[in-house]
Amino acid sequence: MNVIKTNLRDCVVIEPNVFGDDRGFFLETFQANRYADLAGIGLPFVQDNHSRSFKGVLRGLHFQMTKPQGKLVRVVRGEVYDVAVDIREDSETYGLWHAEVLSEQNKRQFWVPPGFAHGFVVLSEIADFEYKCTNYYDPNDEGSICWDDPDLDIGWPIKNPILSAKDAAATRLVDIKK
Repeated sequence: MNVIKTNLRDCVVIEPNVFGDDRGFFLETFQANRYADLAGIGLPFVQDNHSRSFKGVLRGLHFQMTKPQGKLVRVVRGEVYDVAVDIREDSETYGLWHAEVLSEQNKRQFWVPPGFAHGFVVLSEIADFEYKCTNYYDPNDEGSICWDDPDLDIGWPIKNPILSAKDAAATRLVDIKK
């Protein structure tokens, strides 16, 4: 397994070891000791999620306000442009973002620690997105930052994404601090 540091403190990209032959492939998607030792992911996971979305759908930028979730994300079908934004006010990388293309071909995983907003846009016709969470989802604790916040200036590869009503009504990061 190869661990790649990003510009965001504590966020890493993981390239798993993939063993393939003419029958297909095998890879470990998580092994607690190895991920703790090599990637610094030592928090327990309590919930696994799977979403399916279509081309142009943008989900995010979501976060939990008082019960932050760490997320180990990956794509099992299709391709997405995945984004993490550091919203930890005491962090030297506060307000900065990092993006990764995750796909069924590259099999990369992206570790988004607690205290980050997270979102993705689907680049392929369809994408199945799976993620492990370190805390339970609480709809009453969820926050959302608008995908096109001018202060963040995220380099999304799309101009007019398909958004949920909740995401269309999201606020800017500067307004969340208030």
